[in-house]
Amino acid sequence: MRYTGLRNARIGRKGGEQAIISDDDIQKVREATDVVALIGERAPVRQRGRDFWCCCPLHNEKTPSLKIDPSTQLWHCFGCGAGGDAFGFVMQAEDLTFPEAVRKLADRAHIELSEEARRGTAPRSKRERLKAVCKETAEFYHTQLMRGKGSDAQAAREYLSSRGMGGRVPKDWQLGFAPGRESLVRHLSARGFGADEMIEANVALSRNGKLRDRFFNRVMFPINDVQGECIAFGGRVIGKGEPKYLNSQETPVFRKSQVLYGLDHAKAAMASTGCAVVVEGYTDVIMLHEAGLRNVVATLGTALTSRHLRVLSRHAQHRIVYLFDGDAAGQRAADRALQFIDDSMTPEAGRSKVELAAVTLPDDLDPADFVAQRGADALRALIDDAQPLVQYGIDRRIERHDLSRPEGRSAALADALSVLAPIKDSLLAKDYARQIAGRVRAREEDALEALARLKPPRQVPDDDAQGDARPVLRGERVPSDAAGDRPRRVLAPAEQSRLRFERELLSLAARNPRVGLAHVDALASTQWHDPVHEAVARGILDILAEGGAVEPARIVGDVSRAVPQAAGILTSGEMGETARPEELAAFLSEELAIGDAEEAIAGMRARLADPRGLSQDEYDFIFQSVVGLQKDLTRRKLAHKPLPGALG
Repeated sequence: MRYTGLRNARIGRKGGEQAIISDDDIQKVREATDVVALIGERAPVRQRGRDFWCCCPLHNEKTPSLKIDPSTQLWHCFGCGAGGDAFGFVMQAEDLTFPEAVRKLADRAHIELSEEARRGTAPRSKRERLKAVCKETAEFYHTQLMRGKGSDAQAAREYLSSRGMGGRVPKDWQLGFAPGRESLVRHLSARGFGADEMIEANVALSRNGKLRDRFFNRVMFPINDVQGECIAFGGRVIGKGEPKYLNSQETPVFRKSQVLYGLDHAKAAMASTGCAVVVEGYTDVIMLHEAGLRNVVATLGTALTSRHLRVLSRHAQHRIVYLFDGDAAGQRAADRALQFIDDSMTPEAGRSKVELAAVTLPDDLDPADFVAQRGADALRALIDDAQPLVQYGIDRRIERHDLSRPEGRSAALADALSVLAPIKDSLLAKDYARQIAGRVRAREEDALEALARLKPPRQVPDDDAQGDARPVLRGERVPSDAAGDRPRRVLAPAEQSRLRFERELLSLAARNPRVGLAHVDALASTQWHDPVHEAVARGILDILAEGGAVEPARIVGDVSRAVPQAAGILTSGEMGETARPEELAAFLSEELAIGDAEEAIAGMRARLADPRGLSQDEYDFIFQSVVGLQKDLTRRKLAHKPLPGALG
């Protein structure tokens, strides 16, 4: 893996020309951006010593945990684990790509980027081609809706008008009509797209060797990513037919578990209000936006996931409200939402993620019908009065039972207490248990005893979680928004210390390039216990090998764009607060080298303990090697003194 050239950023394309942001322009933007002021635009910043601190704008918290180092222009949040340079902050805060972040900060600094057009030097990637297919498809469907002559197109227009989506709505949301009959296939073929691209973008199907349109006689709702680029479609059948609603299947550019319909329209309102509202369908999103509630999004044929919540919390920093339909399907969705109750909601956590609240619409109404019948102000009031998710779950469980009968009260007690299982040991759970006892006329002591006997639910990772479980280090604060990502494994204290030392050395080398240069041998020879640490080390070495002065922000920025986890690692160092960087780097390098020597000796001794397959000469050589390494190790250990204050 090479890291050179990472500062170059593709920002757009016209015809066959590829626009590139130059290294010089990126450096200009970096030098013109003060990360303290940048973050201070989103949260009040206070100086503490030489550093600045604030409550992290990327997640909701009560006490400041985000540290900004003005000398390195780096930041790190000890609450959620995020970190990086100015570009990284904008990317995470606004869901932008690196090129988009560069453009945004360039605009902020009034810097005109000199885009370098290179014809034919960089062909479109697969993702770009698939997005181009979707974009062209959306434009075709929109044209068919607005200008189509047939009775089917007219029926689509009449349907939208009957649902209050006439006038400018089709244009604002680029609504369309899919006539089918291979009309889209012919159109895309004429535009130079191949059959494989149409199939992979899921706008066409191959049946019996013939390429056909996937969507037929449907009103079409383009599904955009957060930047407003079309990546998929939802279609509603005109007249009778099944399925009534049909979404695109997952593709390389479309993941249902992390895409929300309408987010590109809603993100600005979410940022200004601090609140996001989640509903169940595209028509509900459009109708609520048109009624003035512009912080509304919808899931796409799947239950809400923790990945959805992480996406939403980047824009709505205070509250996420689930707005459930009153019908049976809506109530099933409400029950599934209770999986998001966890210990981050408790006072003992010392922090909280974005507040989760829920409300069910009355009289089996959906949001669009509710607004049509009772008005937008009534819906706003309902959303404002939404209950915290824990309270909502308890109320739902109690309402299932007949409290006039002893059997019903007993069942209600058990059912409602089960909601508290994920937080059973918290003071909050005990308070809720007392409340439940009062409502079902049970003794508080009995409710508290039943609460204590509950078993916490087994954590199930998201369906789309990938990769091996990442370990939790002792003292590490696991981001609340990452709790559902994947299972976690707890390591032995010795391994926790080892990984901590690795992270500290990497962070030190990135934040102090002069120190990193002095310890390139350690960076190159250490037997890294975490493959991510190894990739980060290679990235640092590649940049340091270029020679010349290099800024910490550049190291962190470049490496983190090649290794996504790098930013949090490289900005998380804490030992350097109480020790000189040179002394600390020497201590850490020797600590890791001693650990590597111990492991090497242990491996050789294991071979000697089971000498099968070894010749006498091989056995003697390994034995002598162990003796020599052990003597050297003893000498190094005697010379290796603890560094006062470094391990704090």
